[in-house]
Amino acid sequence: MSGVLALVGGAEWREGCTFDAQLLEASGGRDVTVLPTAAAYEHPEHAVEWAARWFEGFGADVRALMVVGRKDADDEANARVVRESRFLYLSGGSPMHLRSVLKGSVVWDALVATWRDGAVLAGSSAGAMALCDPMVDPRGGAFTVGLGLIEQLAFVPHHDTWSPDKAKRTIALAPSGLPLLAVDERTAVIRATDGRWSVHGAGSAVVFVDGSERGLDALPV
Repeated sequence: MSGVLALVGGAEWREGCTFDAQLLEASGGRDVTVLPTAAAYEHPEHAVEWAARWFEGFGADVRALMVVGRKDADDEANARVVRESRFLYLSGGSPMHLRSVLKGSVVWDALVATWRDGAVLAGSSAGAMALCDPMVDPRGGAFTVGLGLIEQLAFVPHHDTWSPDKAKRTIALAPSGLPLLAVDERTAVIRATDGRWSVHGAGSAVVFVDGSERGLDALPV
C-alpha cells in the first residue's frame, strides 16, 4: 500500500493551501523535505525559503534537498535523505527539467520506494505534471513521457488561468480514454492510501475523458 499522494495545481505554500496541514498530519511527523528540482533555473533557494515560512505556521520544519542537476540526482547521500523522509514535496517550475534530472536516477528510485512504503508525496504544478505518464508538454499543450509514478493519468495545473486555446488543444490531443486532471491553483487533488481521490483547498478540479467532463471516479486507483 502506497502513501498519500497530493497533486497540487500550483501557487503552492500560500494562503488557501489548507490541505498542507492535512498532509503533514498524515505523514506522522513535523518535517517536510522539499525538492526544488523543477525550479533549478528560477532561484530554487527561494522556493525552499517560501516553503519554510509556510510550514513554520504549522509548526513544521523544512529540509531543503537541492537536487537541481543530474549529478545531484545520482548522489547516494541525497537518496538516503529521501529514504529517511516521511513527507516529500516537489516544487513547481519546469516539468521537462524535473523529468530529465530525476528519470532513472537513484533519487527517483528512492522517492518511489519511500512513497510505496507509506510516506506522503506532494507535487505542485511541474512537480505534479512530471509524476504522471503521459505528461502534458507545457510548451504546446501536447503529450510526452512523464516519470510514471501514476500511469494513465495526465495533469494540468493552473486550471483557473488555463488559456482557452491551449485547453482545447490539450483536450483534443489527449489519447482515447485517458483521464486529464485539471486543477486550480492553491488546490490539491489527494489520493488516500485506499486509492480514493478528493479535492481540497481554495479552488476546484475537473476531469476530462474523451472531451467530456467526468467525476473523480474516472481517475486511476
